[in-house]
Amino acid sequence: MISVEEALKKILAAISPLGLEKVNILDALGRVIGEDVYAGRAIPPKDNSAMDGYALRMGDTRGASAEKPAMLEVVEEIPAGAVPEKRIGPGQAARIMTGAPVPEGADAVVRMEDTRKEDGQVAILVEAKHGQDIRLAGEDVQPGEKVISRGEVIRPAEVGMLAALGRSFVSVHQRPLVAIVATGDELTDIDEPSSPWKIVNSNSYSLAALVLNCGAVPLQIGIARDRREDIVAKFRAAIRADLIVSSGGVSVGDYDLVKEVLKEEGNRMQFWRVAMKPGRPLAFGMLGEVPIVGLPGNPVSAMVSFEQFIRPAILKMMGHVNLFRQTVQARLGEDINKKPGIRHFIRARIQRDGDFYTVVTTGDQGSGILKSMVRANGLIILPEEVTTVQAGGMVTVQLLDDSLDWTVEPGY
Repeated sequence: MISVEEALKKILAAISPLGLEKVNILDALGRVIGEDVYAGRAIPPKDNSAMDGYALRMGDTRGASAEKPAMLEVVEEIPAGAVPEKRIGPGQAARIMTGAPVPEGADAVVRMEDTRKEDGQVAILVEAKHGQDIRLAGEDVQPGEKVISRGEVIRPAEVGMLAALGRSFVSVHQRPLVAIVATGDELTDIDEPSSPWKIVNSNSYSLAALVLNCGAVPLQIGIARDRREDIVAKFRAAIRADLIVSSGGVSVGDYDLVKEVLKEEGNRMQFWRVAMKPGRPLAFGMLGEVPIVGLPGNPVSAMVSFEQFIRPAILKMMGHVNLFRQTVQARLGEDINKKPGIRHFIRARIQRDGDFYTVVTTGDQGSGILKSMVRANGLIILPEEVTTVQAGGMVTVQLLDDSLDWTVEPGY
C-alpha cells in the first residue's frame, strides 16, 4: 500500500499533454492554447470617438462656457463605420458617433451633453482638453504585440481578443477520450428493468459526468460481467481511448478479476492499494501505451478517487498547469475521530461565516452512501497521523465545485 502522494506522482509521471488541433474560437473556450498569439494589426486601427458628440479643434473651445459658448460650423456627420470625408479646420466641427473614426484636424471630442444646436451651428459649452474622449489607434493592442501566451486557458475575454484580431481558428490541446468500464454481475443499466437483486450502474454516469466536467470526452464502454472473456472484450474495446477508467473488480474478492485479466493482457501494474479512505483498492498501470486506473466499485469511493487522481491526470493531458482543486482552512462544526495510518477524505458542506469558513460533514460516511456526495461541496482532508479533531478546530477542505464563488447579493 502506498501513500496518496506516491500514487499521484506515479500516475502523473505516466501522463503527457496531448497534441494540438485547430478549432473554432468558440470551441476553444475553456481549453489550453498551444500557440503564442501576436497581433497582426493595431486595435483600434484608427483614432475613434469614445462618445457621441462633436469632433473639433481643442483651441477653438478655449474659454468656452454655458454663458459664453464657442460657436462652430458643422461640416460633416460621421456615423460609426463611415470614413470621414473632410478635414476639420478652424471654427469647424463634425457630428460624430461612438466608434467612428476621428477626422483629420480634430484633436478632441466634446460629448453631446456639453453642446447645443443653434441655426446650423453647434454651441460648445465647455473648454475641451487635448485628446478628450478619443480612443487612440493601438491604445489597446499594438501591431506585433503578444496578446495571448501559449499555455493559457481560453476564457471569454480571449475569445473576444481572437475575434478582434481576425482569428477564427486557434490551436489548442486536444481533449482526451476517456473510456469508462464498469464491472460486476450485480450491475444493471438505468434503462433495464429494475430488480431488488441488482444495483443500477450509477458509476458509469457519475464518472462520465466528472470527465465532462474536466472538459474531456467520456466513452462509456458498458458493463463487464464477472467473466474473464467479457472483461477482456470490454478492455480491448477501450484501448482506443487516451485514458481508461474502470470501476469495481480491483479488490480482493474471488470475483474481482480485473487485476488478473489486465495482467494477462500485458498491463504493467504499478500499484493497486492506496492508504486512503474511501478508495483504498485503486489500481494503476499501462495497458499497452494507454494509462488505466482501476477505481473501487462503491460510488463514493469511485468519485473521491477520481477527484484525487484522475482529474489531475486529465487536466495534464489537456495542457493545464493548474491541476488541483483549491483547498481552504475551515472551522469544524463537530467532533471527528479516525484511526491512524490512513488519510481520510470526508464528505462535507462548507460555507462562509463572516471572515472565516465553517464546515460540517454530510452525515453517514459509508462508501456506498451517494447522497453524502450529493450534499457535499467539499472534502475534509484528515492526514494519516491525525486521530481526533474536536469541534472548533481548523481543518483543510478540498473544494469540489465553485459554489463558494457565488452569493445571493452582488457584494457592492
